[in-house]
Amino acid sequence: MGEYSKALEYYERSLKVREKALPPTHPDLADSYLNFAACYEKMGDYTAALKALKNANKIQEKTFQEGNQAFASTFSRYGRVYRDLKEYSKALDYFEKCLKIWQKALPEKHPYLAITYSNIGDVHRLMGDYEKALTFHKKALNIQENVKCNPLECATTYMNVGETYREMKDYTTALSYYQKGLKIREEKLAKNHPDLAVIYHNMSKLYFSTQKYSMAMKYVQQAVEIGQEKLSSTHPHLVEYRETFEKIRKKQ
Repeated sequence: MGEYSKALEYYERSLKVREKALPPTHPDLADSYLNFAACYEKMGDYTAALKALKNANKIQEKTFQEGNQAFASTFSRYGRVYRDLKEYSKALDYFEKCLKIWQKALPEKHPYLAITYSNIGDVHRLMGDYEKALTFHKKALNIQENVKCNPLECATTYMNVGETYREMKDYTTALSYYQKGLKIREEKLAKNHPDLAVIYHNMSKLYFSTQKYSMAMKYVQQAVEIGQEKLSSTHPHLVEYRETFEKIRKKQ
């Protein structure tokens, strides 16, 4: 869980086997590149992630007709990377392309639609449009709370809603959503999983904003510890955790 370097080694071996056995435009090769992209994104290597996505997209464009479901995963992954790069207009464009495909291909309560709504909501939050963000998050939760979904995807939406309310300075509501997301992640993930560090960091920012510095320090320390164990020293998340740690330390 969260062992991205090991996963990358496995994907590299798998790609070599596939390259020998399959024609250069086989969809399985595109899937391999998508796996690379997911790993690189989690590792914070966004340049490598974009390169892998371009390789996947090239194969898909030669293999599938426009609007094929295969493109949805690629567009979603592009959206995630551009969101990480803070290129929010590009991120939104790709998530909306993904949504268009899923809306044509899937029933309206499908979990994939919920994930896409949540991603779109998160980009609207990052662009400062909180009302639009909450509208999309509510669409996501309307599916995730009523249809059998991956609980971790629901946890991500809870976290995104929490972030939206935190930025709106509604700290009580934000905390209630963080706690819902945290409960699921602590039940489903290893104690040192990087996704737990993300929510610990969010909670530390909330407690910092409400001047509860000891609680803020408790959570940011947990985030930093996981980040130091699981992420590279230059990973953007770990850099941010350390910056938050220093900010809180100066207040104590």
